[in-house]
Amino acid sequence: MTRCAVFTAGSWGTAFAMVLADAGCEVSLWGRRKELVDAINTTRTNPDYLPGIVLPDAVTATDDAAGALAGADFLVLSLPSQKLRESLTAWAPLIGPRTVLVSLMKGIELGTVKRVSEVIGEVAEVGPERVAVVSGPNLALEIANRQPAATVVACADEAVAQRLQRACHTPYFRAYTNTDVVGCELGGAVKNVIGLAVGMADGMGLGDNTKATLMTRGLAEITRLGVAMGAEPYTFAGLAGMGDLVATCSSPLSRNHTFGVNLGRGMTLEQTVAATRQTAEGVKSCEAVLDLARRSGVDMPIVEAVVDVVHNGRPTQEVLGRLMARSAKPER
Repeated sequence: MTRCAVFTAGSWGTAFAMVLADAGCEVSLWGRRKELVDAINTTRTNPDYLPGIVLPDAVTATDDAAGALAGADFLVLSLPSQKLRESLTAWAPLIGPRTVLVSLMKGIELGTVKRVSEVIGEVAEVGPERVAVVSGPNLALEIANRQPAATVVACADEAVAQRLQRACHTPYFRAYTNTDVVGCELGGAVKNVIGLAVGMADGMGLGDNTKATLMTRGLAEITRLGVAMGAEPYTFAGLAGMGDLVATCSSPLSRNHTFGVNLGRGMTLEQTVAATRQTAEGVKSCEAVLDLARRSGVDMPIVEAVVDVVHNGRPTQEVLGRLMARSAKPER
């Protein structure tokens, strides 16, 4: 039986642990807080993040990292991307020589502008054949309710991607393989920033034309950056690109969209952070994405506008006006 360790027990980590268990894996779900671990094991639910969702018997929660990792075929990482380096540094000595590290995270590291898979490889000292990513339109609550969904599992080694595909393929969760790790990661990271922009438009009371424009031009920005970094353009027309972007920009379950809505309604960054219980990755990653774009010589005006609102305190109406005043140009 395939053995999986899932770190940590937030909403997406818990939902993916359910998927793995439903696919026939034995799953150790690691959490930092003993009280949450005990609650999961006692009630078979995660009361803090997925209340009322009954977990499969094959999911066992633990706060013992070494025990969770013992004999693991896959280590699935689901935590805020800006906390990855520090956390993985502590866990790295416990990881087995054959364990494949799987990222559920969608962000770019501040300062280094490295993708999550690059941080994993560097910290855990493993090659690209032992690092995989999962990316797609995967809203945790819907998947925890076993509603039909699909995703992309990407690894430089196609055989490893196929192994992961088998480990998480269920009647309600369809996994497709890909070897374009760069494209899948950038699609997941940048769509969070575009999700903030579309949320702001919603919060300002703007209509579907505005939101469709932001999504479409946002996808163009994602593709430009991806191609500049060696990704396959076709990846951005798939689940890890357009699929993830549509879900993030359209759903009230999206943390980034909800965060943007509050900003568009006039709340300050501090007020919005206080009102948001879980991490909206685009809030911090937008600066790293813009930094990466500038280093790559790629123009990303929507990302720049989001940074201006979120981190420079500029009013959303002013930033929107500046976007619309840009000089006219061909679509391609």
